Amino acid sequence: MRGKMERRRRAVRHLAGGLACLFLALTVFGQAGASDGASVVYAEENKESVSENEIKYVERSSDRVITDDDRFDADEDLLYYMQSLEVRYHLDEKVMEGLHKLFDSAVYYIANTDMSLTELWSYVSSVKGNMESAAIAKVTQTTSEFIQVADNWQTPVVSYGQGVSIVLPIVNFGTEELNDLIVEPVISTLVTEWPFEPDTTNYLQTEPFIPGCQTKEAAMANRREFTFHFKTRSDVMTGYYPLKFKISYTKAGIRSEEPAELTVFVKTIGKPGSGIIGGNGQETSGSKPRIVVTGFETNPAKVFAGETFTLMIHVKNTSKDTTVTNVLFDMQAAQEGEDKTNTYSAFLPTSGSSSVYMEQIAPDTSADIEIEMTAKADLAQKPYVLDVNMKYDAGTVFDLTDKASVSIPIMQESRFDTSIPEVVPDSIEVGSQSNVMFSIYNTGKTTLYNVQVKFIADSIAEASAFVGNLQSGNTGNVDVMLTGAAATMDDGIVKLEISYEDDAGNVTTAEKEITLFVTEPMMDDMMMGDDMMGDDMMMEGEEGGKGNTGIIVGSVSGVVALAGAGLGVFLKLRKKKKAAAAEAAELAALEKELNE
Repeated sequence: MRGKMERRRRAVRHLAGGLACLFLALTVFGQAGASDGASVVYAEENKESVSENEIKYVERSSDRVITDDDRFDADEDLLYYMQSLEVRYHLDEKVMEGLHKLFDSAVYYIANTDMSLTELWSYVSSVKGNMESAAIAKVTQTTSEFIQVADNWQTPVVSYGQGVSIVLPIVNFGTEELNDLIVEPVISTLVTEWPFEPDTTNYLQTEPFIPGCQTKEAAMANRREFTFHFKTRSDVMTGYYPLKFKISYTKAGIRSEEPAELTVFVKTIGKPGSGIIGGNGQETSGSKPRIVVTGFETNPAKVFAGETFTLMIHVKNTSKDTTVTNVLFDMQAAQEGEDKTNTYSAFLPTSGSSSVYMEQIAPDTSADIEIEMTAKADLAQKPYVLDVNMKYDAGTVFDLTDKASVSIPIMQESRFDTSIPEVVPDSIEVGSQSNVMFSIYNTGKTTLYNVQVKFIADSIAEASAFVGNLQSGNTGNVDVMLTGAAATMDDGIVKLEISYEDDAGNVTTAEKEITLFVTEPMMDDMMMGDDMMGDDMMMEGEEGGKGNTGIIVGSVSGVVALAGAGLGVFLKLRKKKKAAAAEAAELAALEKELNE
């Protein structure tokens, strides 16, 4: 007998070690509830689909005495059922140890007891019941903490006399399935407790089940939505009404003793004078006070990115007869950044707190709130919104709110640089041209609009170059031909006036300098003068001989004096210019000789 039992134990252990997958255990569990007839058990090997030849029929109802094969089938069924309980209820090691004791005891009884087939499977069913009881005894019976309103709920807004459909999304955040749900609103005939017309029809909603889930995403995907149709009372008060719903359910075969309760809110807008929900009725004697923002100032007037500034906001209590008290102003700057994981406030309070408290503001009275803030250094040049959230009390009405916004322009320092200008050639005659080229770099964080360059000097004709708009980090090129208009009478300085506009159209001008000399075209006249003097001197030498030496000397002296006067100018001419002038003189002399 002991050897027989040991063989049964080894067979069962072999079976447990050879489970192919959890799906097989759940499939068998779904079919194990049949108390009589035949059920189909599917075996899966290597995770491949089973064929018709692999289907095994297990007979469960007969008066015949059981065989070892019957005992094996029963052990197998109990093992799969125990595994399914562990998966369904996420049982810990201690609970599983108790289930294994029940399983081992059943295996021992089945291995050593002769009984009919019907008695065998009846015993298996009783063991399953004991296993189920042991498992659910450790499962929490509190469900309210798992039943919640889905986070896609949005508070509806309704006006008096208006019909509305309230969609209540319910989520089961527990891992256990909830069955036979009944959802019912808690209504009242009091206008201070229930904003809708009291109607006893179409209030109760049911749902067969909500599955348990392992993740929030799965729970949201398996949520159930219940729709209730109401009509808002004509005498509804203004404010937020709490809507309570009670939910009854069954979990693990046990009906809830107390229903779970969920609360959502609906915002109502009542008739003028209907009162405010939560007030005592005295607040309807006058109009609701309002706090408005009438303007603001910054010190300094222009706020640049990265700088600290003082913001002064002017507010006013518009009520003619009600003083507002316990006024809390909370300034929230717009969120900046390229993505949701890299955002920041455009302005940060230097004190660390963005709130300003004021004890009271009298009726029809203005007040100023002041806060020091710092603008982020990398802000683009544009206006940034600052929300002013206001919370205050007025008489018997508490926690009234208003909201306003101000738009603060943020400036960025505009900066640019230029390359070293190239002037080719750097010395020209009147009427000739020189080519000037250089680049303009926008080194700031703001766009430079309508960039242009003007060239100013007495020695050149008026000239300018239009570059256009330069985005931050971009480069513009200047390429201009300057024409000599008059001989240079100074150091040859030509001013470059570079101007641009900002977003508001304000013009900024900067100056740079280049050097360009302009000379009179005197080379050809002097060459002609030399030729003429040479001819005259020869003629006079032939006619007067030595007696005309004084005239020759006088002529030469005149030439030398003229050359001395123009020497300072000629020394500045380039060698190429001199060579060209000499060539021109030789050609003129040759042409004269040919004509003679």
